[in-house]
Amino acid sequence: MNEPRMTLQFSVNGSEQTIELSPTRRLLDILRLDLGLTGPKEGCGIGRCGACSVLVDGQSTPACLLLACLLQGRSVQTIEGLRNEPVFERVTAALVIASTLTAELRNNPAATAQELEQALHGSLCRCTGYTGLRQAVAELVKS
Repeated sequence: MNEPRMTLQFSVNGSEQTIELSPTRRLLDILRLDLGLTGPKEGCGIGRCGACSVLVDGQSTPACLLLACLLQGRSVQTIEGLRNEPVFERVTAALVIASTLTAELRNNPAATAQELEQALHGSLCRCTGYTGLRQAVAELVKS
């Protein structure tokens, strides 16, 4: 049985795109598989974790939930497209400055792994749970 197809025309990071595809394809798959934009990640697949968040017409949207049939004529911005905006540098700088680990290390430059993990109490990495945070702690303690 032939699945329905559509010609999707939309903008991604300021570049006009025209793609022939199934109207039920997810935006996340279009970005990663068709356009090679791997910034948005597959996390929970139900729109809760934020790993796949993109801006659609300027609004934060989980790419795992948005179907191709809803993208016609819309504008999508991924993390790759945000890197060139002046505000991106301000946001990343704010995140680094506000980081719990940064604060802990400023106050305790010789912090042990246990002290750093305690400082992370209540923090959860949206992509990997605690694994990525624990890896960061291990790297910090080594250096």
